[in-house]
Amino acid sequence: MSANWEVYAIRYGRHDRPAQSNFLLPVQDPHEAMPLDYFVWLVRDKATGHDIVVDTGFDHACAEKRGRTISRSVADSLLAMDCDPAKVRDVVVTHLHYDHAGSIEIFSGAKIHIQDREMAFATGRHMCTACIRIPFEADHVVAMVRALFADKVQFHDGEGQIAPGVTVHRVGGHSDGLQVVRVETARGPVVLASDAMHFYANSLTGNPFPIIFDLGAMTQGWRIAKKLAGGDETRVIPGHDPAVRERFPKVPGQGEDVVALHLPPVA
Repeated sequence: MSANWEVYAIRYGRHDRPAQSNFLLPVQDPHEAMPLDYFVWLVRDKATGHDIVVDTGFDHACAEKRGRTISRSVADSLLAMDCDPAKVRDVVVTHLHYDHAGSIEIFSGAKIHIQDREMAFATGRHMCTACIRIPFEADHVVAMVRALFADKVQFHDGEGQIAPGVTVHRVGGHSDGLQVVRVETARGPVVLASDAMHFYANSLTGNPFPIIFDLGAMTQGWRIAKKLAGGDETRVIPGHDPAVRERFPKVPGQGEDVVALHLPPVA
């Protein structure tokens, strides 16, 4: 099993919002500012030149539609890390919500990895319910269907391997087919929790993010992610917490937007 993988969190957007928007249960100061960062993740094996991208973000049109801010497109953010989206071999889509499954088309040569249950969820009866459908964009789901018919999709049922040392694991909760990604690095297994845990505080306080399909699965997902990380909470990376950029070393030349998760925390 390879432990040569490097893992980078790349912020491409942001949304300013009050704290209560990030929790299901009441919080002490609901109006306190608690911004949300939007990330994609780059998993890289320098020895082989194998780049894996986890999630594909959203574009400027979607940002304008949903009132979000993009600082730099996903394509430009990856190119700044010497990663050409058109040459990426594997893309993991953790789930099909708008901020994780847009821009699929820029990865023209990639195999796209998704859970069976997420594809069924996004194209099935639950999309008849508006409150469940809100985080999805029809165009993104259609793009995934087009990729499927172009033989570019690989489905996983629970646990699956993307490459030696990189595996996916379905946890559900936030979305029915949500999967996390476990990466073997020099400091041990790093788990990209994506929306299994939006913020560190969701798990630490037991107060979940309020977009939920299965609450029980969401709370178990916190425990599964920690177990996959070998019990080390510093190796579980939440999907939207700005604190990630404070806790890990910044990548030279990338300003405040890119940090190295395969290196020990600095805070």
